[in-house]
Amino acid sequence: MVSASTAAPADFGAFVPDGMCRREATARGVLDGLTFAVKDLIDVQGYRTGGGNPDWLAHQKTAAHSAPVVEQALAAGATLIGKTVTDELAFSLEGRNVHHSLINPVCPGRLPGGSSSGSAVAVAARLVDFALGTDTGGSVRVPANFLGLFGFRPSHGTISLDGVMPFAPSYDTIGWFARDADTLARVGDALLPAQDRPPITSLKLADDAFGLVDPLLAAELKAKAAKLGLTGSAGVFDGKEAEYFECYRVLQGAEIWQSLGSWITSNKPRFADDIAQRFAGAAAITPADVAHYAPVRAAIRSKFDLLVSHDTAIVMPITPSPALIENAPGDAIGSFYQRALTLTSLAGHCGGPQVALPLGRWQGCPVGLSILGPRGSDRALLQLATTIAAAAAETVPA
Repeated sequence: MVSASTAAPADFGAFVPDGMCRREATARGVLDGLTFAVKDLIDVQGYRTGGGNPDWLAHQKTAAHSAPVVEQALAAGATLIGKTVTDELAFSLEGRNVHHSLINPVCPGRLPGGSSSGSAVAVAARLVDFALGTDTGGSVRVPANFLGLFGFRPSHGTISLDGVMPFAPSYDTIGWFARDADTLARVGDALLPAQDRPPITSLKLADDAFGLVDPLLAAELKAKAAKLGLTGSAGVFDGKEAEYFECYRVLQGAEIWQSLGSWITSNKPRFADDIAQRFAGAAAITPADVAHYAPVRAAIRSKFDLLVSHDTAIVMPITPSPALIENAPGDAIGSFYQRALTLTSLAGHCGGPQVALPLGRWQGCPVGLSILGPRGSDRALLQLATTIAAAAAETVPA
């Protein structure tokens, strides 16, 4: 990483080398006049998809077609600016890649969050109006929280993953970032299928989820949550936080190795030490491990379906702390991962949409909360986010 004392490049390192690939809008629509960027796991016609790793890039062919999600954005009136840096093969939540120098434009000296790190930085630095990323275990939600952005992970399967590097397919989604809720919702209008769902009118606070957050921050976030019009509270983990985490680690890891293991074994790519260790952990997961946790995931999903009716959503933290410092020690990184992935695993296990809401700063860093809705409530959730943001704006003195 480039240190905070080093002068930041004009793009804060958000774009991959030679990644400025302007594509004009192909039609007019709800995104007229907006610019966007795409994570370098998503195909853009005429460019190779680098995946944040030079050895992966060297083995890729030039994309003959852009991913459908890119074409949808262009057809809705947006102009593509370029491709953004991702953590190595998406296996990170930190926003740190040994092959690139990426700088947090909001809190110098802290990590921007990953793995959709470059996309988040591009939006936070006002280089584009919105950006596409992918979110498997929090790769949109975490950087959105670190950088004070609105971020959205849709219901699993609502947006095509064609033309996107596979990682853990039953958890993979395409998400996006924006600096304001209206833009976030406009992107949803362009990318999401029609959904006939009632509005979300009931918000329950996930009380036990705050136990995974640093205590002082947890108190601050609960105070902020109280201003969102809560209608009650609920326990989402029921004391099984460790099981939620382990279920995610095993099932995601097995899918990652199924997607990428053959290529890694054959090509022996150069990874940062921590990334290499994560892939080694994925390789060690056994069929028996998967058989044990598959029904656990099914039970988690069934419990969540009972918790959220058609008009109910859950308010919960996204990360256990503000943005990590650049030189965070290994034990701090380990603690962060254990708690963050437990929090973010719920949406992955259940396949529901989740929106990240920035709620100001705490001790100099952006902080926020999220709202997790039932599957298929994407548009209703985005509408709720715009309503909350508008109400918050009205309370700010002129």
